[in-house]
Amino acid sequence: MANIKVGMADYKIGKKEDILVTLGLGSCVGIILYDKVKKIAGMAHIMLPSSKEIKNNSNKAKFADTAIEEMLKELISEGVSKTRLTSKIAGGAQMFNIASKSDTLNIGKRNVISVKEKLSDLRISIIAEDTLGNHGRTIEFNCDTGELLIKSIGKGKQIL
Repeated sequence: MANIKVGMADYKIGKKEDILVTLGLGSCVGIILYDKVKKIAGMAHIMLPSSKEIKNNSNKAKFADTAIEEMLKELISEGVSKTRLTSKIAGGAQMFNIASKSDTLNIGKRNVISVKEKLSDLRISIIAEDTLGNHGRTIEFNCDTGELLIKSIGKGKQIL
């Protein structure tokens, strides 16, 4: 059993007894794509909603639109069936109080919306989520059981 760390603006693939871990999700969103038959999962830690809004967008794992596509390609190359994939998402908090009523500055909310739109476009259902709010999260996904452990400061632990 290996713990596989997923950094910010990164994604990794885990199998069978691996645990995929990403730390410190604030406005970032953690996305898990999982094939429970093969027990193979991918976890992405995205920072921004869209690669189309940024000039320096060479790191595809940084953005919701491109990270999910890249991770999906790699999962399929590992023998995962796209039709069996489900997803779980966490994060997208508004970590700072913003006086403006505009959602432009609420990157967390924009990240969550972008992730949901991309998964919907790909016809991958979200079976569990812990998003928005104003608290950070650390998440651990067990590739064997399909359980997502969420640790939140001041909120304790929960399993999705």
